[in-house]
Amino acid sequence: MLSRKIIHIDADCFYAAIEMRDDPLLREVPIAIGGPASGRSVLATANYPARVYGVRSAMPTSVAKRLCPDLLVLPGNMDKYRLASQKMHAVFREFTDIIEPLSLDEAYLDVTDSPHFQGSATRMAKEIRERISKEVGITVSAGVAVNKFIAKVASDWDKPDGLTVITPERQFTFVSAVPVKAISGIGRVAQEKLAALNVFTCADLQKLDFALLQKNFGSMAFRLSQFALGIDNRPVSISRERKSISVEHTFSKDLLGIDACRTALPILLAELRKRMAGRNFESQLIKYYVKVKFDDFKQTTVEQPIKNKLSDDMFLILLKQAYDRCQRPVRLIGIGYRLSPPAPLQLNLSFE
Repeated sequence: MLSRKIIHIDADCFYAAIEMRDDPLLREVPIAIGGPASGRSVLATANYPARVYGVRSAMPTSVAKRLCPDLLVLPGNMDKYRLASQKMHAVFREFTDIIEPLSLDEAYLDVTDSPHFQGSATRMAKEIRERISKEVGITVSAGVAVNKFIAKVASDWDKPDGLTVITPERQFTFVSAVPVKAISGIGRVAQEKLAALNVFTCADLQKLDFALLQKNFGSMAFRLSQFALGIDNRPVSISRERKSISVEHTFSKDLLGIDACRTALPILLAELRKRMAGRNFESQLIKYYVKVKFDDFKQTTVEQPIKNKLSDDMFLILLKQAYDRCQRPVRLIGIGYRLSPPAPLQLNLSFE
């Protein structure tokens, strides 16, 4: 099998980093980007001084202020963040055209065939980090590995401002020490199920009987078993035709009643906005949709065509409609937009 060279780049507390770059006095104080504590707003990100207090992204602002009374919450400036993202991607394109953006501040780069630095992915990652520091004024962390899964985990291994290289010889030893919570798709509920099986690391997962894994995780079991061994054959994809853009969350405890469901909605909306940031989906959005899965694992989806300007209130309306179909405890809520297929002649795969 062809050995690939993958770099995963992830900016360190991106929105907050841009604010600290533009106002150095903010570097030593706890700051976050989000809405006011008086409403039901949540945080998009927080700097490292704030994280010392337990403040984190997707946390309600009111909770964050209780944890850190001196927290300075800034409204943010998406135009400024998009410009910084564009500068980052300009640096990426000097090393490869095979780029898969995950958000404004995060991307996979396939540099397998890149001629720079005699093909050394490590030296390319080092240069990319130095260039972004000089030209954008922020730090990024990078992971270098033979596949996307390990590269992404590696980029988070030495944050902030770190570079972690996992050579093929180190791959199995490294992945064996990785906590299962680092695997994409393993949320709190899945972590609890794995913990009940005494599985906390990929090494534990490697030893688990596959039949038992399949019994507990169904079709997800094979992917988990592959990641536990450090196997990931997914390519870095520069073009993926999307049918929707969405976020969903499985709750550690079922939500009892529509009011509890409404309380969970602002966090989902913040995650959805973050996922959409920097991507030109607006012209393709055709429907709102809300998915609800109940405690008996039955699920329902409600959709509504987009007629005028986007409105978060529509998700509240659809959530109520979905809940009313069963009126049972809720284990999962998903929200998002359906997309129209892009016109073939208008496809732009260059990310310029």
